[in-house]
Amino acid sequence: MEGSPIPVLTVPTAPYEDQRPAGGGGLRRPTGLFEGQRNYLPNFIQSVLSSIDLRDRQGCTMVVGSDGRYFSRTATEIVVQMAAANGIGRLIIGQNGILSTPAVSCIIRKIKAAGGIILTASHCPGGPGGEFGVKFNVANGGPAPDVVSDKIYQISKTIEEYAICPDLRIDLSRLGRQEFDLENKFKPFRVEIVDPVDIYLNLLRTIFDFNAIKSLLTGPGQLKIRVDAMHGVMGPYVRKVLCDELGAPANSAINCVPLEDFGGQHPDPNLTYATTLLEAMKGGEYGFGAAFDADGDRYMILGQNGFFVSPSDSLAIIAANLSCIPYFRQMGVRGFGRSMPTSTALDRVAKSMKVPVYETPAGWRFFSNLMDSGRCSLCGEESFGTGSDHLREKDGLWAVLVWLSIIAARKQSVEEIVRDHWAKFGRHYYCRFDYEGLEPKTTYYIMRDLEALVTDKSFIGQQFAVGSHVYSVAKTDSFEYVDPVDGTVTKKQVLVRKLPEQVIKQIGTGVGGGWWGCDRGVKCPTTGGAFRDDLLRALHFTDDSPIARKGESLWQRLPTYFTAEGGLKHRTLAPYPLGNSWANTLNRFRSIISF
Repeated sequence: MEGSPIPVLTVPTAPYEDQRPAGGGGLRRPTGLFEGQRNYLPNFIQSVLSSIDLRDRQGCTMVVGSDGRYFSRTATEIVVQMAAANGIGRLIIGQNGILSTPAVSCIIRKIKAAGGIILTASHCPGGPGGEFGVKFNVANGGPAPDVVSDKIYQISKTIEEYAICPDLRIDLSRLGRQEFDLENKFKPFRVEIVDPVDIYLNLLRTIFDFNAIKSLLTGPGQLKIRVDAMHGVMGPYVRKVLCDELGAPANSAINCVPLEDFGGQHPDPNLTYATTLLEAMKGGEYGFGAAFDADGDRYMILGQNGFFVSPSDSLAIIAANLSCIPYFRQMGVRGFGRSMPTSTALDRVAKSMKVPVYETPAGWRFFSNLMDSGRCSLCGEESFGTGSDHLREKDGLWAVLVWLSIIAARKQSVEEIVRDHWAKFGRHYYCRFDYEGLEPKTTYYIMRDLEALVTDKSFIGQQFAVGSHVYSVAKTDSFEYVDPVDGTVTKKQVLVRKLPEQVIKQIGTGVGGGWWGCDRGVKCPTTGGAFRDDLLRALHFTDDSPIARKGESLWQRLPTYFTAEGGLKHRTLAPYPLGNSWANTLNRFRSIISF
């Protein structure tokens, strides 16, 4: 600390009406909006800080990290300057501003911080033309619950000023403590730059048998792995944990340098965007492959020859094999959680283990409540996210280490483990359609019309011929979740129509207007190909069905993504006539989905 105390300024501002956090995902907008709109970022940061009770805020500790995307350094500096001006006593920041979302959750819980600010737009693209986001995690390490997000939004609509120390400068590259004297503050403001991996790695050591995983990767008949960090935050974690700690060769890790634009790629771990990994796995040289999204909470698993493990199957297989993990042998398994669109594969495992399953709306914040109350040990979503009660966030690297532990214990390949699971519990066929770039008005009207349809009692019992089968509508409802911990109610997030099992979901994690997903699962113990065509047809809407007619503006074009057992296989926005759109989709994918 040298020179005069740093001044604290109060800057007049005007509110924006669009700063409602999207649940646990925080505020995500085009990067240009954060850069170009006057005070757009300071307004939201002030709203976040003001949402913390003044008595809890003064002198408290918070954690700050980012996935390294474009604008992160500038935003980190603004967060630091505003935290200091608002009475925060100490900030823990990852070196160079880098911290994965799981690591932020880990550090918050480890040091009992008041919360954390994560600068990420998750799996969304980066760069000047990409997207940026700000996420607030609370003291349990999990995403802000709805009551906190609502409070932030209300503050943002009436904000008139924000506090900042514009002359405060920190060195994000230098590990260690930096202290600053501020005007009208009795104690110095402290910033601690930490290694982004160390605290998180220490937690992983208490969960897994690292010796067993290391033997798998380095011993006789070693498993060759390929792991793609997709130029996001996970590069340093992959290198330090999998290579340095567990002995995987350095060339096992690819795209491990965090880049502001993620190398011009979309940092989403699926078969559409992780093509470099997919092609490497198809060659047969590697027995295990994994990819992570930008902030490290989502993951994808591939086996030899590119064998794809669907997120719902991965969750169920992990649940069935938790005894391979020392943490769960010691702590036990209390229950499971899954988001409503996730297939019911997990439910069959839970039934065999005699533990409850909690079906929640989409959003990790719902799982945090269940884990805090001791009800849930393992949770997952169909959107490539899985985690346990070791944190309050989904955790991609944790899931990868679970899979490696299962392989080490069972001495089987990825494909053998999956097929054994299907033989024991049955196979859950699953597909999903995502529509990007829909206007909010369009999604509103579709949801309104669909709700009117499924609440019409005459819809029950209607029959639809699909291939050689006739399906009857057994049940329709508008999904409602009552939190068993605090009694809060979440309504109308999704609509469910069972034909025999079908889910329609509006997904709120996109920036370009809205995403739309349709998820269906059919339970079938058969792993052969005899039912492939009928199952695929059953998982689509028929072109003359009431749902197709209600949503003509949506269904008359192909989805942006099509997800099935074979993964994300297609990306197109080309419109097709309503009469043959699904027929075209089916024909395109019939030959490439492996049953």
